[in-house]
Amino acid sequence: MTTEVILVKAGQLLLSLSILVVLHELGHFIPAKLFKTRVEKFYLFFDPWFSLFKFKKGGTEYGVGWLPLGGYVKISGMIDESMDKEQMAKPPQPWEFRAKPAWQRLIIMIGGVTVNIVLAFFIYAMMLWYWGEKYLPADAVKYGVTVDSLAQSIGMRDGDKILAIDNRKVEQFGSIPGEVILREAKSIQVERDGQQLSIAIPDGFIRQLLKQKEPFAYVRFPYYVDKFEKGSVAEQNGQFKVGDRIISLNGQSLPYFTDFAKELRKHKNEEVTVGLVRGQDTLNIPAKLGETAKLGIYYQDPEKFFDYKTRSYTFFEAIPAGFSKSIDKLVKYVQQLRLIFVSKEVKVSESLGGFMSIGNLFPEQWDWMMFWEMTAFLSIILAFMNILPIPALDGGHVLFLLYEIVTGRKPSEKFLEYAQIVGMVILFGLLLFANGLDFWRNIISKWFA
Repeated sequence: MTTEVILVKAGQLLLSLSILVVLHELGHFIPAKLFKTRVEKFYLFFDPWFSLFKFKKGGTEYGVGWLPLGGYVKISGMIDESMDKEQMAKPPQPWEFRAKPAWQRLIIMIGGVTVNIVLAFFIYAMMLWYWGEKYLPADAVKYGVTVDSLAQSIGMRDGDKILAIDNRKVEQFGSIPGEVILREAKSIQVERDGQQLSIAIPDGFIRQLLKQKEPFAYVRFPYYVDKFEKGSVAEQNGQFKVGDRIISLNGQSLPYFTDFAKELRKHKNEEVTVGLVRGQDTLNIPAKLGETAKLGIYYQDPEKFFDYKTRSYTFFEAIPAGFSKSIDKLVKYVQQLRLIFVSKEVKVSESLGGFMSIGNLFPEQWDWMMFWEMTAFLSIILAFMNILPIPALDGGHVLFLLYEIVTGRKPSEKFLEYAQIVGMVILFGLLLFANGLDFWRNIISKWFA
């Protein structure tokens, strides 16, 4: 991965997290102000020892910290990560969190999660309104698929047309890998040479699929020349033309891009013969490959060869559609988490990740559609993780508040202090573990590879 790609991914991640953190904290800040609760600090990122920027207005210090691991609002009279025991030792004041009725404190605490849920719904709705919904139907993949070595190991072959997963038809081709994983599928139904076959999925397949982080099957499409990479083998060769259809390599028929590219990788530093069709003529062009084994020829947009489905939404149609999409994403995320605990195929050490893993989900080039898609999904993750009943998270505070509302008894401040400490230890432990796995997978393991 080049430095430029790393910077693009990091920039998208930083902007996305900044939006999510600021809006999440506003979810606490606004109801706190409405209930006349003093907010001492409002920070994007954490500021141990010093901050990058700060100013004070209306009794609240606003600032940007140097440690990009989240953000916070410090509310007077609340036991939080600041562990301000000196303030808590004093008698409660009317403007403090602890002096407010339980129902007001509950609203303040669920405000952040509420904003994250509403934000995800809003983003999805606006994306559907602006871009619509476009996908490739699974039954429109008329040239079949190119499969990787993992898929080949279970009996799939290049050219197979995927019909169903566990005998259940899949509507969108792009959802096939996710369906296999989330359902812990046992079979894939394909069409091969006009016959329907059922291919068994053995134990270990899903685990390997999760480890490689790539689809096991790619759409096959004809390889037409669109343009050339500057300074590439093809450009310097001078015999290739835009519009040519590449059909073979060294006499081997390879009319589809994915098949051709897979075979081409086997011939680094070799001279090869590329067969192509230009108009009514069939030509064979010699080319000397380099260390990368690439010609530097960009293919024409695959959308030219398939009947994609596109649904447009009016503003009012996009609202319920955005809500449905938010729920669907949340359900699938919970299903993924469930697999970590119940599936023999999914290992925590291979599935859990930190900021590097999240950053890698963003595209290598800045794409606003993908950026907002990822931001909406991260907003759902942030909402779900924050509402978990773990002390130090919003969900932990909500749990104790619900106990107080139901029983009429408030947990002691000493208990809340200890619970906060335990929660912070758990959270920092998980944070170190997840990011440690990232560091090991992406850096340390590659040094010893």
